[in-house]
Amino acid sequence: MADEVKYEYKTVQTVRGTDGLVLSQMRKDGWELVEQATGTLRSTLNFRRPKKPLPWPLIGTGAAVLVILAIVIGTASVLGDGGEKKDVSEKPAAAASERPSTTPTPTAAKPAAQVITPQNNPEFAALLKADRCDDANLDFATRHEGQTVAFNGSIVHMAPHGGYDTRYDLLLGPGDKGPKTTAGPAFKYEDVNIFDLELTGKNIPATVGAGDEFRFVAEVGHFNAGQCLFFLDPISTETR
Repeated sequence: MADEVKYEYKTVQTVRGTDGLVLSQMRKDGWELVEQATGTLRSTLNFRRPKKPLPWPLIGTGAAVLVILAIVIGTASVLGDGGEKKDVSEKPAAAASERPSTTPTPTAAKPAAQVITPQNNPEFAALLKADRCDDANLDFATRHEGQTVAFNGSIVHMAPHGGYDTRYDLLLGPGDKGPKTTAGPAFKYEDVNIFDLELTGKNIPATVGAGDEFRFVAEVGHFNAGQCLFFLDPISTETR
């Protein structure tokens, strides 16, 4: 039927307690809640919204292009067949030998970038024991920006980012001392929510806080020498 409404669908997973915020934002974007499944730690929300119809002038333009393209191809085919017939008896072996090889040239596989850990990188191992304002922080960030590091650490401090209730600034330190951490860089996750941490492992918590211990896997960002802050971007956060 011409007037039948067609929908697009979207599924969103939320941490328990944040459903209301997600529902409000999705409804602002025109989504309608179809189904909600509530689990122990997470909820699954299924949404739909009407698809926007394709404008008729755009459809007409596309059809006209296809018709013109078909005419051009047909004309080229007629003109190509109008020449003299080739003498199939002329040197078939030579013609065959002139055909380019279709066998693809094998290319060497690009090796995957190694994740930097204290075990495989002495420079990183020394950095985790250095002072938070030491020049070693800037040297490491400059040489390894964009690369991946992994280390066992804990949350030193956690605070809301700006005026948000579900976005945070996290200060991380190597080791298991949490707020009592004194050695190593002041790693910072800035303006992240719980989903951004990509929590993995056993007994995944619904939220995190100062003192929690994890294995952090993150991308190296920049070092702010004025604040002695070493910025990272989270990749995964495994419970320990």
